[in-house]
Amino acid sequence: MRYLLPLLFLVALFAMLMLRGYVHSEILADHRVRQPAANDQVPRHLIEGGPVIDARKRNDPKALDVPDNKLVLTFDDGPDPVWTPKVLDKLRQYDAHAVFFVTGTMASRHPDLVQRMVDEGHEIGLHTFNHPDLSYQSRARIDWELSQNQLALAGAAGIRTSLFRPPYSSFSHVLDNKNWPVTEYVGSRGYVTAFNTVDSEDWKRPGVEAIVRNATPEKPGDGAIVLMHDSGGDHRSQTLAALDRLLPQLQEQGYEFTGLTGALGAPGAHTPVTGLELWKGKAFVGAVSVSEHITDALVVGLAIVGVLVLARFGLMLLLSVLHARTVRRKDFSWGPAVTRPVTVLVPAYNEKECIAKTVTSLTASDHPVEVIVIDDGSTDGTADIVEGMGLLDVRVVRQMNSGKPAALNNGIAHASHDLVVMMDGDTVFEPSTVRELVQPFGDPRVGAVAGNAKVGNRHRLIGSWQHIEYVMGFNLDRRMYELLRCMPTIPGAVGAFRREALDRVGAMSDDTLAEDTDITMALHRDGWRVVYAENARAWTEAPETVQQLWSQRYRWSYGTMQAIWKHRRALVESGPSGRFGRVGLPLVSLFMVLAPLLAPLIDVFLLYGLVFGPTGKTVAAWFGVLAVQAVCAAYAFRLDRERMTHLISLPLQQILYRQLMYVVLLQSWITALTGGRLRWQKLRRTGAVEAPGNLPSRRQPAVSHRR
Repeated sequence: MRYLLPLLFLVALFAMLMLRGYVHSEILADHRVRQPAANDQVPRHLIEGGPVIDARKRNDPKALDVPDNKLVLTFDDGPDPVWTPKVLDKLRQYDAHAVFFVTGTMASRHPDLVQRMVDEGHEIGLHTFNHPDLSYQSRARIDWELSQNQLALAGAAGIRTSLFRPPYSSFSHVLDNKNWPVTEYVGSRGYVTAFNTVDSEDWKRPGVEAIVRNATPEKPGDGAIVLMHDSGGDHRSQTLAALDRLLPQLQEQGYEFTGLTGALGAPGAHTPVTGLELWKGKAFVGAVSVSEHITDALVVGLAIVGVLVLARFGLMLLLSVLHARTVRRKDFSWGPAVTRPVTVLVPAYNEKECIAKTVTSLTASDHPVEVIVIDDGSTDGTADIVEGMGLLDVRVVRQMNSGKPAALNNGIAHASHDLVVMMDGDTVFEPSTVRELVQPFGDPRVGAVAGNAKVGNRHRLIGSWQHIEYVMGFNLDRRMYELLRCMPTIPGAVGAFRREALDRVGAMSDDTLAEDTDITMALHRDGWRVVYAENARAWTEAPETVQQLWSQRYRWSYGTMQAIWKHRRALVESGPSGRFGRVGLPLVSLFMVLAPLLAPLIDVFLLYGLVFGPTGKTVAAWFGVLAVQAVCAAYAFRLDRERMTHLISLPLQQILYRQLMYVVLLQSWITALTGGRLRWQKLRRTGAVEAPGNLPSRRQPAVSHRR
C-alpha cells in the first residue's frame, strides 16, 4: 500500500506524456504516401462524375456535383491556433461559410476553435486523427482514425459529422484501385467523402496571385469545391491574403459561399452527441488539455532542476576545494588540542548482530572514552551481550522502549563528561575516530561536529550506490554547508556535541523522525557553529535490500520535512536564527527536497526524447548532466581517498537508484500533505561491517588508555 500512491502518480505522468505524444502525432504516425495506381476496379461513373462520393448504399455509390453558383470553400489540417481564427474572421467579414476538415490531433488540442466553427455556421468534416494515408491502413486502423476523430469533435463541440475527406486526396477522377476501397469502406460506415474540383495549391506557397487564380473555377458560374488549408506553420499568410481578394471577387460573380450539405440540398452533416459519448469526448479533450499543461510544467521543472543541479554542483566543487585547502594546511588548527575524555553514547534496539563489534571498536579508541550503551527495551539480548563482554570502561543503561531521542537523552543524563559523541548501534569506529571528531571543540564557538560516515557493506550493488551517495552527496555537501554555516544534519552514525550546547536547546527532541536534523538546526538557531571532521571516519551498515532502503530513506525524507517545518520561524527571526532561516532553510529545501523531487525529470525527458526525438540531442544532454555528476563524484572520491572503481556503477545509479529516491520523496510529500504519521521502522542488520583492519578488544579500565 505504501508504494501505491507514488506508483499511481508515475503511471499517470507516463500516461499524460504518452497522450501528448499521441496528439502531436509522435505515436502511431505514418507518413507514407502511396503513388498512383491503376483504376480499372473503380466504377467509371465515379471517375467521370462529381467530387462528392456517397457510397453509403452498398453496391450503389453515387457521384454528386455542386450546383452552379455554389462554391464550397474547404480548409484542411486544422484547426491551427494562429491561422484558423484569422480565416474565421475573414469568412465572417464577407458573410461566407465553409467546411473545415479537421484532424483529431488538432481538434483535441484546440477545442475552442472547433466550437467557434460550429457557432458561426460552418460545417465540420473528418480528416482522420493522425493524418495517415488510409490506403496503407487496415480496416481496424481506419475505424480507429474515424472514431478518435469523432471523439475529439464530441469533446470539442458536442457533435459528430457525416462528412469525410481522406488525407493526401485531391480529385475524384484520380481514384484508383488502392484508395477506392477506402472510400467504399468509409461509405459503408455512414460517411460521405468530399474530394475537390479546384485546388488552390496554397500549400506550395505560390504567391497570393497564383492562389487566387488556382482557386477560381475555370468556367464562371460552375459549382466548385475549393481545397485550401488553415494549418501549416507560417505558410498560411498567403492563403489569408488570397481570401481577401477571392471572396469579394467571386461574390461579385454571383457565387454563394456555403457548406457542402447546404450546396447539395442535403440534411445537415452535424448530429448532436449526448450521454456517455458526450462525456467520453469531454474527458478525452480534458485529458489532452491536462497533458499539454503537464508537459509545459515539466519543461519549466526541467529548467529549474537544471539550474539547481548545476548550481549545487558548482557550489559543492568550489566550496569543497576551499574547505579541503583550509583544513589540510599544515598550520591549520581548531585551537588547543582536545585531550580530555569524552562520553560515547550508543543507543541500541535489538542490535545483537552488531553491538559487539561496535563496542569493541570503541574500546580500541586512541582517545580516552566512557562508553554508555543505552538499551531501548531490546528483546534480543543486546544488553546482555554488552554486559557479558566484561569491559570495565563500558556501561549499560536499560530503559523501556521509548525511541532513539529518549535513549540519547537518557544517555546524556548519565554522561560524565562535557563532550558527548553519539553513534548508532550498527556502526564501527576506527581507533582515531573519536580523537579526530572532538578536535574542533578546541574552538569554543563549535557546538557540534559531523563525522565522515562510510558505507561498510559497499560490495553489493545497492551498497555501492549508497557508497557513492555517502561520499558525494553527504560528505561533499557537508564541506559546502560548513563554509555556508548551515550544515543541516549531524549524522546519527558519527557526531559529537558540546553538552552545554545540547542543554541550551533542550537536548534531543522526538518532534520529528529526523532527530539528528532537528538538533542540528536547533544548534544553528542558538548561534553555535557546526563543522565537519573529514578524518573522523565511521563505518556503518547500510540497508541491503530495496525494502530496507525504502524504509530508511522514507523516514529520513519525511523527518527532514518535519524539521524544516518545525524551524520555519527562523525565516523571520533575527540574529543567528534568522541567518540560518534565510540561508540554511532555503538551501536545504532547494537541495534536499525540491531538487531531488525534480531530478527524475532528466530521466523522464530522456525516455521521452528516445521515443519521440530528437534522440541525439536528448542523449547528449543526459550524458552532459551525467558528466557533471561524474566530475563531482570523482573529486569527492579523491578528497576521501576512495578507490574510483565504485564509480563504474554511477550511470546505473542515476537511472535506477535516483528513481527509487524520487518515489520515496514523493511518498514523503504525500504523507506530509495528507497529515499522515510515520513510525520508526527497525532495519534488519547482518553485523558484517568492520573498520579497516581487525580491532583488538581492550578489556581494561578506561583510565588505562588515557593520555
